Amino acid sequence: MKLHDLRPAEGSRTERTRVGRGIAAGKGKTAGRGTKGQKARSGGSIPPWFEGGQTPLHVRIPKLRGFKNRLKLQYEVVNVGDIGAAAERGAFEAEAPTTTAKGGSKGKSGAAQFTINQDILRAVGLVRTLDKPLKILGAGELGSPLFVVADAFSASARAKIEAAGGSVNVLEIPTRSTPALGVASTADETPAKAPRARSRAGANADASGPDIEPDAAAAPAVEAEVDDEASNEAAVAPEDTEATADDDQAAADDATSDGA
Repeated sequence: MKLHDLRPAEGSRTERTRVGRGIAAGKGKTAGRGTKGQKARSGGSIPPWFEGGQTPLHVRIPKLRGFKNRLKLQYEVVNVGDIGAAAERGAFEAEAPTTTAKGGSKGKSGAAQFTINQDILRAVGLVRTLDKPLKILGAGELGSPLFVVADAFSASARAKIEAAGGSVNVLEIPTRSTPALGVASTADETPAKAPRARSRAGANADASGPDIEPDAAAAPAVEAEVDDEASNEAAVAPEDTEATADDDQAAADDATSDGA
């Protein structure tokens, strides 16, 4: 054996396929890429997650992207600092009516209290919509006594409004139906049912047992029953007498026939 006779083991080595070298080579013309298409082009690679242009699975089924509470109440928020700034520049003088504080005084310093609600705040440009409930927050400072009406207040906003000599009023949504003012409810008009009175005889029977004598109230009823029985016997008596006479006559006729 010589060196030029040495060969690798059968199947351990495969020759590289040379494509695009003519039809006779077996991989000429389209070089094994088929006819046209994305994969037939140079650089035309498709990532493993590509699904032909349709919405991929990782977009159709989103996971681990947080939680959205569909029942969350969205407020239209206004800070007391913005309300105070609008009050200082006189924005509420033409829009909000004035009210006096309790006891006849007009706030801390004798100034009038402006009534502030969502409609007035929208008129001065502090609220964009009336479709959402209004909540007052406590950012900023307030120096004017105001009577603020809103759906909710933060604790700091309430404290600052009251510290400035104003007051707050929370709008509450009723949870149950109530009658109109001046109209009594049905439950108030319906009188209470009195307990049924027991008969005197029944009460005495329950208290003393079955051997108790009937009282004076029950005596007329007993006498009426006795009178009814006597009248029934009187009505039946004539018929019974006629039947007895007929029987006697029949017995006498039988005796006469036997003697003959």
